[in-house]
Amino acid sequence: MSQSSTLNGDIPVGNWIDRWAPAASRPYLRLMRLDRPIGTWLLLFPCWWSAALAAPGWPDLGLFALFAVGSVVMRGAGCTINDIADHRFDAQVERTRGRPIPSGAVSLKRAWAFLAAQLLVGLAILLMLNPFAIWVGVASLLLVFPYPLMKRITYWPQAWLGLTFNWGALMGWAAVRGELAAAPLLLYAAGLLWTLGYDTIYAHQDKEDDILIGVKSTALRLAAATPRWVAGFYSGALLLIAAAGWAAGLSWVFYPLLALAGLQLYWQVAAGNIDDAADCLSKFKSNRFFGWMLLVAIVAGKLL
Repeated sequence: MSQSSTLNGDIPVGNWIDRWAPAASRPYLRLMRLDRPIGTWLLLFPCWWSAALAAPGWPDLGLFALFAVGSVVMRGAGCTINDIADHRFDAQVERTRGRPIPSGAVSLKRAWAFLAAQLLVGLAILLMLNPFAIWVGVASLLLVFPYPLMKRITYWPQAWLGLTFNWGALMGWAAVRGELAAAPLLLYAAGLLWTLGYDTIYAHQDKEDDILIGVKSTALRLAAATPRWVAGFYSGALLLIAAAGWAAGLSWVFYPLLALAGLQLYWQVAAGNIDDAADCLSKFKSNRFFGWMLLVAIVAGKLL
């Protein structure tokens, strides 16, 4: 965080938003989390992985660009939905009380209007895809809107996040092939386990506050057993990704590169400290490296 080393709760201060964005736009850009792109990467990579798996050769870079823009917009919409639903809880948590809605920088009425605008942009991007992919994309909303409620009713909200954040594993294939098959379904299941791993690590940042305000998470459910569970989640994810590669007909080159990417996941477990909030955030963010490594493995398995 060389350009945003100062934090107001979990909000970077002094970064590009403060330096270059008009003052009136800053709360909305922060509401979208544009100053914290890791969430966009985690939403985008399953789209890219799946589109690369489905491609006959080199992936369609135009489609990659479309997914990139869509991920920025829909991640922003998801954050807005989450902050609208959680604004009372966020006001009670030290790390989140400075967010735009609980701090009063954005009113609930304006947040709802901003959400509508983002969803319209997302719809415009979705309509650029084939009809089957459009319907697959619309179906994702059945997962997006209930997500903020999950932490109130289950200790496994990270599982629901996995179902939501990895929908791109279905979208990428659908956008290329106009159908679904075993490979994207296996990749989707792998993404669910991957998310269970990284978001459980992330949730350990807030476990004390979560106990006080009465919300649930896998960090609380798994507690000190978290490293063993996360290792299990990541192992299952790697096995399912290997099965997706086999179902998609990838060459042998894919598998050693996948194993190399898997080392990054196991490093998170071996080197992680679930009682150190800064370390949890660092390990969570490191998943973008796994995302790139897996994308390289898939493309290499297609081309070599």
